[in-house]
Amino acid sequence: MVYDVIPPTKVIAMDLDSIFKPKSVAVIGASRDPKAIGHQVVKNIQESGYEGKVYPVNPKADEIRGLKCYHSVLEIPDEIDLAVITVPAKICPLVVEECGKKGVKGLAIIASGFSEVGEVELERRVVEIARKYGMRILGPNIVGVMSNPKKLNAAFGPYLPYPGKITLLSQSGALLIAMDARTWLDKVGISYMISLGNMADLDFGDLIEYFNEDEDTNVISLYVEGIQNGRKFLEKCKKAKKPIIALKAGVSQRGAAAAASHTGSLAGSAKVYEGAFKQGGVVMAEDLNALFDRSMALSLQPPMKGDNLLVITNGGGVGVLATDAAEKYGVPLKDAPEDLKELMRKWMPPFGSPKNPVDLTGMADREHYEGSIQDAMLHNWVDGLVILYCETSFTDPMNIAEGIYKAVSEAREKGSEIPVTVSLIGGERCREASGWLIEHGIPTYNSPEIAVNSIAALREYWKFRERMGMEFKRFEDVDKEKVKEIIENARKEGRNFLLEPEAKEIFRAYGLPVPAGKVATNEEEAVEIAKEIGFPVVMKIVSPQIIHKTEAGGVKVNIETEDEVRSAFREIVENARKYDPNAEIKGVYVQNMAPWGTEVIIGSVKDPQFGPAVMFGLGGIFVEVMKDVTFRIAPVSEGDAREMVEEIKASKILKGFRGEKPKDIDALVEAICRLSQLVYEFEEDISEVDANPVMLYEKGLSVVDARIILSKK
Repeated sequence: MVYDVIPPTKVIAMDLDSIFKPKSVAVIGASRDPKAIGHQVVKNIQESGYEGKVYPVNPKADEIRGLKCYHSVLEIPDEIDLAVITVPAKICPLVVEECGKKGVKGLAIIASGFSEVGEVELERRVVEIARKYGMRILGPNIVGVMSNPKKLNAAFGPYLPYPGKITLLSQSGALLIAMDARTWLDKVGISYMISLGNMADLDFGDLIEYFNEDEDTNVISLYVEGIQNGRKFLEKCKKAKKPIIALKAGVSQRGAAAAASHTGSLAGSAKVYEGAFKQGGVVMAEDLNALFDRSMALSLQPPMKGDNLLVITNGGGVGVLATDAAEKYGVPLKDAPEDLKELMRKWMPPFGSPKNPVDLTGMADREHYEGSIQDAMLHNWVDGLVILYCETSFTDPMNIAEGIYKAVSEAREKGSEIPVTVSLIGGERCREASGWLIEHGIPTYNSPEIAVNSIAALREYWKFRERMGMEFKRFEDVDKEKVKEIIENARKEGRNFLLEPEAKEIFRAYGLPVPAGKVATNEEEAVEIAKEIGFPVVMKIVSPQIIHKTEAGGVKVNIETEDEVRSAFREIVENARKYDPNAEIKGVYVQNMAPWGTEVIIGSVKDPQFGPAVMFGLGGIFVEVMKDVTFRIAPVSEGDAREMVEEIKASKILKGFRGEKPKDIDALVEAICRLSQLVYEFEEDISEVDANPVMLYEKGLSVVDARIILSKK
């Protein structure tokens, strides 16, 4: 449930400091019972080292854990920044009202029993009360707030996370507590762990905006189950100066069975979110391990600004694994230039390999690692470096780790800004050495694949940064009034979908190329239209009751003579009446038959969170079989449209394959952008769109078939 309680951007930081950097905390619902959450929160605040003032509140207690207990927040003599509320949900409106009267600035509502169990009105009432007093709410239904910079564990997690520069925002409270313990095991440094709960007020967008300005945050890490205000989320992500990484849970398809278009049936949650994240510059994690691993790299290392990744190893096997991983994660290894190979030869025996991966061989010791690392980091070809070490009998992993750190540090002092990740593979000694490297700012992992995956995140982030300036440019040569007229006429007839001629008129109004065509009500009209637009023609039934025209025998193609037009008209109408005797036949659409080209699809479906999502993929009858499609949120910039074209597996076909000439990518990109403007500007009216197939040529394109589904009102 989302409420319009967001204050002007200028005061967000001041407002949210009261929640994440409070000088005083009241725990309302504090308890003397050690098993109660209200007791655990007070205990955790005390034991975390918080230096601010703590005020337990309980009408039935005078003292809790050695602290004076107040019967109401109104009795507290000092100012209160943050109130942590642990009372039952039904009492929350009264408590929030008292907090407002007291002048409390921020609320963290741990209490559950709100919209997550159907108590929507109760949640709404709490938010309205907070809005009246200008308070911000985190939650309800959260585990609390964990802030390492303030040494504040105002939550029922057992302890603060391992300290660092990652802010972790999670919709799952239980998962957050579990990850809390893991941060210490893997030395993943966290500044804040924040549970968002129901997001009745503060949501991902608000917190991204806040932590983007926080000096204790290098990267914002998200565990996402659902985003309520997708456009706001995208806006805040695009404006962020810090890396954002997200793990999206719940990626099953939504509503595919009820979808009325190819686009609708293919618009699963995962596809739309993936497109939205790319548009917003959000790096993705495929699972919880990757979220931790990639977040660590993003928080400790600079971005990877080019495609040239070098791997240095002492073992051929792990080098091969790293090579495979580099291909998988989008940073494929290239052959190193000759001058770099010469530098690498200095640090290996004659039987080593200076290629990429650089194999120092099992003979490598600290000196070989230090020398090769420094030379690599100072070479202008290298954009990123992965260092692999397999434990050997004559080397000490800690000594190797110290050598790696020394080499990286000295290269940094000489001006190198390339990112480095490391994998130490072995036993307990390697684990200890890995922990030491992480403590010294170098992300280190227990497998080459993870080291490569993590440095790939640094490359993905920089690619996003490079294109963040690309904004959608509106087309002015569109006829919105024509579109409104067509939609209004359809609604007057009680239809929630447009007939093909109507859909094509709308496409034409927005500058999308469609073949010439008109509706004929009799054979002779059909002949005159065919003569006017030129043979060959395609003829299709026009009926509000017949959506799938081919199934009804309502389509005839490659008609080249007047007699064939007459015959096709009669046959199409007869087939339609047999298919549905009650169907209203409005006529037969006679359309110029577009030349054969490469079939693609452009479409759109209205996503519940993000609004109109635009799809592109391989078209024709194979689109739902191959599912080779990609999505972006409307409106789509030229840069995003080009990325969409590049992303599908069939993109090679469009660039020219096995003697075929390249297709007109510029025309295709423009068509994607134009359709995105259409669905964005008519978001309230249009639910789903298919332009399928779109015939793509060496020069230009043509929308051969069109379908538009209207939103129900």
